Amino acid sequence: MIGASREALAAGRENLESLTDNTSVDAAKLAEELTAVTALLDREVSLRRVLTDPSRSGQDKAAFVGTLLSGQVSGETVDLVSGLVRSRWSGARDLVDAVEELSAYAEVIAADKAGALDDVEDELFRFGRIVAGSHELRSALTEPKATPAAKAELVKKLLGGRANAGTVRLVVSLVTTPRGRSLEQGLESYSKLAAARRGRVVALVTSAVPLSDRQKERLAAALAGLYGKQVHLNIDVDPEVVGGVKVQIGDEVIDGTVASRLEGARQGLEG
Repeated sequence: MIGASREALAAGRENLESLTDNTSVDAAKLAEELTAVTALLDREVSLRRVLTDPSRSGQDKAAFVGTLLSGQVSGETVDLVSGLVRSRWSGARDLVDAVEELSAYAEVIAADKAGALDDVEDELFRFGRIVAGSHELRSALTEPKATPAAKAELVKKLLGGRANAGTVRLVVSLVTTPRGRSLEQGLESYSKLAAARRGRVVALVTSAVPLSDRQKERLAAALAGLYGKQVHLNIDVDPEVVGGVKVQIGDEVIDGTVASRLEGARQGLEG
């Protein structure tokens, strides 16, 4: 998102965080209801155009949302969506994307409040690795001809009883309504939301062998010192790296593997 839409989303996230600071607010229920609102806005083109029309006042659009959603979702969800439509948007689709992101962020908040956010982060990462290693599974979860119900059932069979309920809901939402995102992009976006909740960044660490707890602690501390933020490590074991570790944070890669050094030496000889 750019310009006005980015600012509107940031304001919406702040509203969600303030709202869920109240212990009586059920963040998981908010997530479910925001998912339903996302589906409505995604389906009804004329509706999202009305709600992002700059010629209409924010108060009029908020009142319309109140009339439309009252009795269908909780007052907290009405308040959140009303706040969003009061803002200006660079494009009508941006509003839908924002509601969808707030839905996922509400799941993240619910997991955090339950003390399960680390588990959700790790489960999302491991699920991504499993999918990456199985062409058949990825095809089953992304096949356009497969019904959303069939995809949801497959996710529940894979993760049900093995993963946090929030993890299952996030993955089900992603595979049933991808809205133009790849499975990998969706999982990465969830990972970033979880990291943002803790004010930290995510590092993908690839090593030849599993790292010990002590090694993880030392690496996380070193990266935190380098980036000025806490760092959550997602560890991927790949024997092809030979030795050392490769760390990727966003678009930046720190490659200290033996394989990388050997490749560099080979290229030097060829040059």
